[in-house]
Amino acid sequence: MRKIHEECGVLGIFSPVRAPVKSMAYYGLFALQHRGQESCGIVINDDGLFSQYKDLGLVSEVFSRDVLDKLPDGNMAVGHVRYGTTGGTERENCQPIVVNHIKGRMALAHNGNLVNSVELRNELELQGSIFHSSSDTEVISYVITKERLTAPSIEEAVNRAMHRIHGAYSLVVMSPSKLIAVRDENGFRPLCYGRRKDGTYVVASESCALEAVQAAFIRDLEPGEILVFGAKGVTSIRDHVGKAPRRTCIFEHIYFARPDSVVEGVSVQEARLRAGARLAIRHPVKADVVIGVPDSGLDAALGYARASGIPYGVGFIKNRYIGRTFISPGQTAREDFVKIKLNPIASTVRGKRVIVIDDSIVRGTTSARIVSLLREAGAEEVHMRVSSPPFLNPCYYGIDIDSRENLVANHHTVEETARLIGADSLGYLPVEDLPYLLGVDARVGYCDACFTNDYPTEIPSVSGKSRFEFKISEGKGKKTT
Repeated sequence: MRKIHEECGVLGIFSPVRAPVKSMAYYGLFALQHRGQESCGIVINDDGLFSQYKDLGLVSEVFSRDVLDKLPDGNMAVGHVRYGTTGGTERENCQPIVVNHIKGRMALAHNGNLVNSVELRNELELQGSIFHSSSDTEVISYVITKERLTAPSIEEAVNRAMHRIHGAYSLVVMSPSKLIAVRDENGFRPLCYGRRKDGTYVVASESCALEAVQAAFIRDLEPGEILVFGAKGVTSIRDHVGKAPRRTCIFEHIYFARPDSVVEGVSVQEARLRAGARLAIRHPVKADVVIGVPDSGLDAALGYARASGIPYGVGFIKNRYIGRTFISPGQTAREDFVKIKLNPIASTVRGKRVIVIDDSIVRGTTSARIVSLLREAGAEEVHMRVSSPPFLNPCYYGIDIDSRENLVANHHTVEETARLIGADSLGYLPVEDLPYLLGVDARVGYCDACFTNDYPTEIPSVSGKSRFEFKISEGKGKKTT
């Protein structure tokens, strides 16, 4: 069953003194787990000595008590949770990446996707660079390292590297003495920072991670901004600020971010409530109950119910304990995955006309299974409403949508899609209503290219999650692109 996948979550911690940074990193990553479930990692900096651990799996699976006990405390840490949009699910693609070079050590965690990674990697390979992973994060690390050879400081190396790397990137970079947070010029992916009462600074993809470690939110990084945390305090480098229009991904508010986060000054929960309310105005229907598909459909369903006056109900229970150990041995088991993950509450839907709210429809297979589950539970009618517009285009900035041919909206009308998934009716949020999610009446700086084909940057010449992968064919290693 195919759903849109989260991209990644990054975390950085800087303390003026030695502190329990590994515990803070663990809890911070736990709060960001929704952004990636393939792998995770933590690098600890103890007065210039780097210690790391990373592996495939959820934070709770990878960082057992024994693993955490073996990691030291220190004064800095970098953490990462991953769902890869470039590179496969192998341990070598786990982050953070640690680089040892003549100017010292560097650890780097990345959320996003470069649009010129193929060109940069080819250039670096021709200059003798040897890559150990198939992720574009390693490309970024090489570009920064190369600039560091002539730059007077790590922050200046990052500043110079930003002229060469293009696309979406929110980075946390750690040197032996500094922590650096970076956001691309368009601000595609979120990044914010806060401060604990003990003076420890925390950088994270979302504000929910700050709250998890008792750090008070200060602000979002501006697109193009570099923040440096060091012995002299916090320094902002703004050479790239204002060089490109702000284009934060609108899908952060629709689906990716946790509802208790605030992204670009907008409550994620409030954005979803507004999306549901707009759906009620745009696509009204007579019904007995409104339910949401966990998790991101719940607030939109509540917004729909409030605006329509139709009672809100809890229609699904979500199994939250399916980790990497869950195995689907065969097609039948794969088709039943949604039933294992979601179970309908029959007493809520039996004999009723049901409106079910979900955040998106990709291929339609998941939506068809959800509708089928509701009918099996006794729903008389099922009307699906979607809190985003139809997906029509691939994303090159960190969402795992890389092919138009797999998107159902490119091949079927709304009415055809409704029949395909077995719903009595189907309604999407119109593109023109997206500004209402952010609480404004006019278009603001967000990216909606996956809906509109309006890309803020040049699109890559070669795309696809596996563009740096190698496969064995007739005894020879071949690069797949």
